[in-house]
Amino acid sequence: MTAPDAAMMAAPEALARFLETADTRRLDGVFSTGDVTILENFPPHVFTGQGGLARWRELMTQHVRAIADLRHAFGPPQDFGLTDDVVHFTLPTHWIGVRDGRPFRELGGWTFVQVREDGGWRIRSYGWAVISFEQPAP
Repeated sequence: MTAPDAAMMAAPEALARFLETADTRRLDGVFSTGDVTILENFPPHVFTGQGGLARWRELMTQHVRAIADLRHAFGPPQDFGLTDDVVHFTLPTHWIGVRDGRPFRELGGWTFVQVREDGGWRIRSYGWAVISFEQPAP
């Protein structure tokens, strides 16, 4: 296998849909029930363990509720690696939306580590990196 299959893409896709909708039900079964680590571009930037995941969920829900018409598009997965029950890949991601009444475009990348758990792939870790951000001045 040289790229993630549909089962491996299910959790990243559900995560992106949560960001678009702020519907926390979309996160059911997305993250591992074990140790989780999230690197984000908002404080405290590093979220670890199930407690960190709960805090991330709270802060991210607040964050995305301030954005209207948020939509994503994934680019081709990069840097794929599969070892037993662990998979890693990076997803170039384009976001468009409206914040503070102004449209924006953001290009970034998510690097994911997922584990096979309960018959599916669950996010064990992700890191988000912004490559470019454009928002016209008011």
